[in-house]
Amino acid sequence: MGIANDDSEVDVDRVSIAGLWDRVTGTQADPPWWLVVLVALVALGAVLHGPTWRIARNTVTIAHEGGHALIALVTGRKLDGIKLHSDTSGVTVSRGKPHGPGMVFTALAGYVTPPVLGLVFAMLLAGGRITLMLWFSLALLAAMLVMIRNAYGALSVIATGAVVFGVSWLGSDEVQAGFAYLAAWFLLLAATRPVIELQRMRARHMAPSSDADQLAHITGVPGLAWVGLFGAVALGALIAGGALLVPDATSFPSLPTPGF
Repeated sequence: MGIANDDSEVDVDRVSIAGLWDRVTGTQADPPWWLVVLVALVALGAVLHGPTWRIARNTVTIAHEGGHALIALVTGRKLDGIKLHSDTSGVTVSRGKPHGPGMVFTALAGYVTPPVLGLVFAMLLAGGRITLMLWFSLALLAAMLVMIRNAYGALSVIATGAVVFGVSWLGSDEVQAGFAYLAAWFLLLAATRPVIELQRMRARHMAPSSDADQLAHITGVPGLAWVGLFGAVALGALIAGGALLVPDATSFPSLPTPGF
């Protein structure tokens, strides 16, 4: 009997793990068209409305600094840590050669990561992988939390992760879909505003050590050209991601045709 009970417990564990894996990697039905449109408008409002943007911009900063950190590690640089600040600024400190491809790609990654991540989210959602997209976000946040070196940064990442986890674990299918599409739309729409803000600060000589100016110092290519590249990536991701997220024409209700 003892052996039978042990086997039963193992079977239950295997079933639970298999069920969780199926839940994470399985596909979900597309949300209704009105929900996709609604969250897109909410995301656009969050980008355009100043007070809301000052809060929501923290998520863009998390993606920005996470991009710096990831590429620093991939290119063989030693990552000392990440700090996020209450004014939505951030800094990622890594050690290595001050010049060369590793430093170039590390500096380049910051402004490029939010739109690229938004595009990846859009690709997952277009394939019906809503839960996978949410849990992929959790994995990224968990990995970033290990690198955070200040209290506000840790609080920001933990709070963001708690919201994502709560929605993915407790939310209904419609709530999960709405939140996932909102996150994707927001990253795609929000990516251009920091680039515009960057150039405004550069024009006023208020950002002498910005990513664009660091890249100009390393490569000799003017900072404005790097700002243009950041903007081009953001717009390209918005066009491509938006095309994936916009509901198919067949999803919209057909208008009644007058009878004759």
